[in-house]
Amino acid sequence: MATRRAFLGRVLGGAAVVTTGGLVACESDSAGGGGGGHMKSAIAITEVYGEGQKFIAVAVEYDTEIDTSKLSASSFEVEGRTVTKVYANTAAATADQGTDGTYVIVELSPGDDSALLWGISGPYGGGGGGGSGKSSDSAQPSTAQPAQSSGTPGVVPGPTLGATGGAANIKTAKGTVTQTGTVTTSDGSAYAADSVAKVTTSRTVNPIVDDFKQFTFKDPKTGKSLPYNLYIPAGYDKDDKTTSYPLVLFMHDASVVSTTVKATLVQGLGAVCWASPEDQAVREAFVLAPQYPAVVVSDDYKPTAYFDATANLVTSLTSQYRIDPDRLYSTGQSMGAMMTLGLNIKYPDLFAASFVVAGQWPAAQAAPLAGKNLWITVSQGDTKAYPGENAITKVIEKAGTKVGRATWNGRSTAAQFAADVKEMEAKATTVNYSALLKGTTLTEAQAKQNPNALEHNSTWPIAYTIEDIRAWIFKQRRVKE
Repeated sequence: MATRRAFLGRVLGGAAVVTTGGLVACESDSAGGGGGGHMKSAIAITEVYGEGQKFIAVAVEYDTEIDTSKLSASSFEVEGRTVTKVYANTAAATADQGTDGTYVIVELSPGDDSALLWGISGPYGGGGGGGSGKSSDSAQPSTAQPAQSSGTPGVVPGPTLGATGGAANIKTAKGTVTQTGTVTTSDGSAYAADSVAKVTTSRTVNPIVDDFKQFTFKDPKTGKSLPYNLYIPAGYDKDDKTTSYPLVLFMHDASVVSTTVKATLVQGLGAVCWASPEDQAVREAFVLAPQYPAVVVSDDYKPTAYFDATANLVTSLTSQYRIDPDRLYSTGQSMGAMMTLGLNIKYPDLFAASFVVAGQWPAAQAAPLAGKNLWITVSQGDTKAYPGENAITKVIEKAGTKVGRATWNGRSTAAQFAADVKEMEAKATTVNYSALLKGTTLTEAQAKQNPNALEHNSTWPIAYTIEDIRAWIFKQRRVKE
């Protein structure tokens, strides 16, 4: 991505907010020249990154319009956080440039230790394909236990099939703001710094995440109840009988197994990237993100009933909304990638194209994938998914389908990735396999510190930022067997 802001978009002035705390706390109400008496409220703003949702800004609401040109990063402090940029706006939203308005936006460093609101607990974060995730006390440990060891050095087994997770303990975005410099209004009035007056956030806006609606699918065929998140395109009109839309299905990894329905939306970019304002502007689509309460598939590749319930949910939504059955797309990471491969094998006529990120499936069953449109991305440092995908693509080639192959640097810029995708597209292959060079899904410091790190969980924070792969997926149409 060129910038995260350009990728994820902004909240409109009328966007809904979710209450996350009590009333605004003002420790001082100096109604004179001090800024404290003019601060009405503070609103936390989050953003989803590859590693999860972060608290990245505070919108301080004033009682009158503020002159953005007179603000600087030294105008405000937020306890325990690094202020990177300050400007005014007409809404509680971040922006590329400030504009005079009643809100002062105080941007915070996403690199702060306390910025991350979501984390993975336990050694099997990202399971259903091996690897190790970042530990964090921001999510309760899953009850998922490792399967029997494969005996292969460097290969971490996935969690047990059917293991369940609890409610995700996603941290509340909360910050206390102090006006440390003079704030000037549009009419020239000066609100002096006030080191005593503080305002604490009382609401939170979650761009893109809050645009999803939550439902439960009661599958009459499997008997399962499957919670899910659904993004409905802004332009969707139920009375319009002529316009149809594509749908993207995202399936999370085993570490995100939880009874918290929105967990899959805040764990990373896999779901929300397709629903960003920028993506929707050029590829308007429904986005479906089920929340699995238990591990659906593990190392034995014998999925639970949630596997078929997922396919049945897609079919049900296609009939419920004006969704084009020839433009259904699937994607997933780790366990979700395994499900993507498995669903394409069992239901070969369902999806027009799939983005497979860091997963594998038994090569002996992979022959039907030769007739599918696939983009596979995996790290060469992934000790299970990488050899697994190598075996699958060999089967595809043996079946007569040409596979486009390339090795990419995981630390590439957005422009470099765009060029990489363009080069791959020039091969005109229906199956594209981009392997990320070993060590490059980690930062240089991480790679130096642990050169033998398993690069499983570090794949999807990169893969879902590659906009041109998403564009390729949408170019494909279903071809029935």
